[in-house]
Amino acid sequence: MFLTMALALMATGVLAAPPLYRLHVDGLSCPFCAYGLEKKLGEVDGVQSLETNIKEGIVTVTMKDGTPLSETTAKQAIKAAGFSLRRLEPVQSAPAAQTK
Repeated sequence: MFLTMALALMATGVLAAPPLYRLHVDGLSCPFCAYGLEKKLGEVDGVQSLETNIKEGIVTVTMKDGTPLSETTAKQAIKAAGFSLRRLEPVQSAPAAQTK
């Protein structure tokens, strides 16, 4: 019974997806802009990865497990890069793939 519970707990941790946010940013117009923004957002504690869609003005931020991204923190980082946060949207992400 202990082994079953331990395996269930481990599986839950492995399948849990990290927090994912979609940031709608005003002012993105070129790859250089995106680089500056990604640099500032990448300095935020807990950021695991970033993906920028310049055309849509959206930055998708994946946080490390258990680390939320507050709107205040995102707004400060985006402002420091010279842009404006229009909206922060938490995204329901798919479960992370198991690693072998």
